[in-house]
Amino acid sequence: MPKKVLVAEDSSVIQNLTKKILQMQSFEITSVKNGQQVLDLLEKEKFDIILMDINMPVMDGMECTRSIRALADPEKSQIPIVAITGNAPNYSIEDFKEAGIDEYLPKPLNFDTLVETVKKHTEG
Repeated sequence: MPKKVLVAEDSSVIQNLTKKILQMQSFEITSVKNGQQVLDLLEKEKFDIILMDINMPVMDGMECTRSIRALADPEKSQIPIVAITGNAPNYSIEDFKEAGIDEYLPKPLNFDTLVETVKKHTEG
């Protein structure tokens, strides 16, 4: 069964590229545009990993990650979350860890690294 990846990213370009790259690796991709949509989807579905843009409208990736980590369902609250960010200098690794982010990838995305990272967190 393919692993399910939730991509939270407000840039359609990055969303589409990420989707294409990961579909080639046989991942099943669902895309949303903001953190609130991530939380809404998580109520109904299960995912193996979340790729989380940090800067999104409505609810950003940091707030969304904290909300996920606070969920009552342990299976959902412990989903691996990989942050994708174009302005990481605003945040330190400690900030990401404190929010509950497992790893972060800088933009522009290196797609080899993206695939490796997703595989690493979903092949446990």
